[in-house]
Amino acid sequence: MNYKELADMIFPDAKEISYYEEKYPRRNLPEGAEVLRVAPSPTGNVHIGTIDQALIAKKLAKQTGGVFFLRIEDTDQKREIEGGISQIIEALKTFDLEPDEGMTSETEEIGNYGPYKQSERKDIYQAYAKYLLEQGKAYPCFATPEELEEMRAKQEVAKVRTGYYGVWAKYRNLPLDEAAEKIKAGMPYIIRFKSPGREDRKIQHKDIIKGKVDFPENDQDIVIIKADGLPTYHFAHLVDDHLMGTTIVTRGDEWLSSVPLHLQLFQEMGFKAPRYAHTPTLLKNDNGNKRKISKRKDPEAAASYYEEIGVPSLAVKEYLLNIANSTFENWRRQNKDLSIDDFEFHLNKMSVSGALFDMVKLADVSKIVISRFTAGEVYNESLKWAEKHDNELVEMLSDKEYSLKVLGIERGNAKPRKDIAKWSDVKENIIYMYDDKFLNSKQEYPYQVISDKESINKILELYIEKYYDENDDKQTWFDKIKDLAGEMGYAREVKEFKANPDSYKAHVGDVSTVLRVALTGRTNTPDMYEIMQVLGKTSVENRLRKAMEN
Repeated sequence: MNYKELADMIFPDAKEISYYEEKYPRRNLPEGAEVLRVAPSPTGNVHIGTIDQALIAKKLAKQTGGVFFLRIEDTDQKREIEGGISQIIEALKTFDLEPDEGMTSETEEIGNYGPYKQSERKDIYQAYAKYLLEQGKAYPCFATPEELEEMRAKQEVAKVRTGYYGVWAKYRNLPLDEAAEKIKAGMPYIIRFKSPGREDRKIQHKDIIKGKVDFPENDQDIVIIKADGLPTYHFAHLVDDHLMGTTIVTRGDEWLSSVPLHLQLFQEMGFKAPRYAHTPTLLKNDNGNKRKISKRKDPEAAASYYEEIGVPSLAVKEYLLNIANSTFENWRRQNKDLSIDDFEFHLNKMSVSGALFDMVKLADVSKIVISRFTAGEVYNESLKWAEKHDNELVEMLSDKEYSLKVLGIERGNAKPRKDIAKWSDVKENIIYMYDDKFLNSKQEYPYQVISDKESINKILELYIEKYYDENDDKQTWFDKIKDLAGEMGYAREVKEFKANPDSYKAHVGDVSTVLRVALTGRTNTPDMYEIMQVLGKTSVENRLRKAMEN
């Protein structure tokens, strides 16, 4: 019995690997074009880390004229959830990160390097496993769970590394005839890689992000084909990235320790390894301690969370780029009107340590992003969100013409309003602009410096009877408020009040506040002149009279 005969016995129907090397030729791409992938498992809610990885991969592929593809790693079928692939595809679509190749639904795909679902590539993996068996670089292992557990216990007592390697690899040097007899007898087995490594030797790896990293050489005889005939992640990634022409693998830095194994696998197969870029883990500040964002503990770990609360996908991407590349923040400051597609991303500008994901900072970024939207874009996006999550907001937005005026207040100018961080903020930010909500509610008026009822009513009455004209331009409007302040014995100018604080009870700003509070029930709103122009004469007068009666 020789290696080829044993390989034929184990995989009688597997094709020669030359068939697949011809079927999936090297990609014909321009020089410098990079091929990257995102390769999630359909085992639960899509993690924000997957979106982070997809954003980086697509950005690099696009800016180099390369390819970004989606591969579904579903070899762990016990943990797979129903509709898991659809969730991944929808999440990428939501964040405008659709791949150039890969799965487009649970059953459909685009591209010439598929199948892009690992569970449908079983024959391919077995062909390459057979090739390793023929070379004597893999072997069948018959170790039972009990044997493996006994081995681990002995290693722990001896205080040596646990694992299947060296003298502990019981079936590594089993004579081929004996292995064949066990297979014929129906004994269960898996296929292991026969590592040529020694732990006392070092390898040096140059990671695109981490720089030069030294590792002990891999000496573990890892499983490459499981009992169900499907590959482990390590072996599948080797075969897929080789055949699909992946040039850069971006993945979380928890995979850094796998580099010696993966480089060894590529070397033993005679394949050129992709370059690796281990991205910093997304961390959260938890009572002063930094920890990894957790699906179990943190709602923001789920990619779907941002749609639920109404954070625009563009804002999430801008924030992720902000924490991914140290140069992005300055670039955005200098290029306020450019698309993030125009930003040149560099892996070597990424932090080598964990990246702190801060929801407060995300909200700040989101406010800036939404401030650049037109009133029409804010209307469309908030209505789309409300149709799923807030019926009252849908009803408020039903008068589109009026709502566009409301949302257009302080928008499109040099310093646009930054009061909306997410679509779920919209209702609270504009509800006072709707008479059916404002006039029919029991309104509390948080008056400030001028708070006695007699003075308030006099201001409101004088304003209605003498000073209010809906046709006034902004300067005339404000001059009239100054006149009203003067008539009431208040300072016409704030600086005048500051110069002689004992001479006045209040100033023109305090009179403006009385009007603002009476009109909106709030002390802090966008530009009051614009608010009054949108409300119109009837509404303004009704509101001021209501405040007088209150």
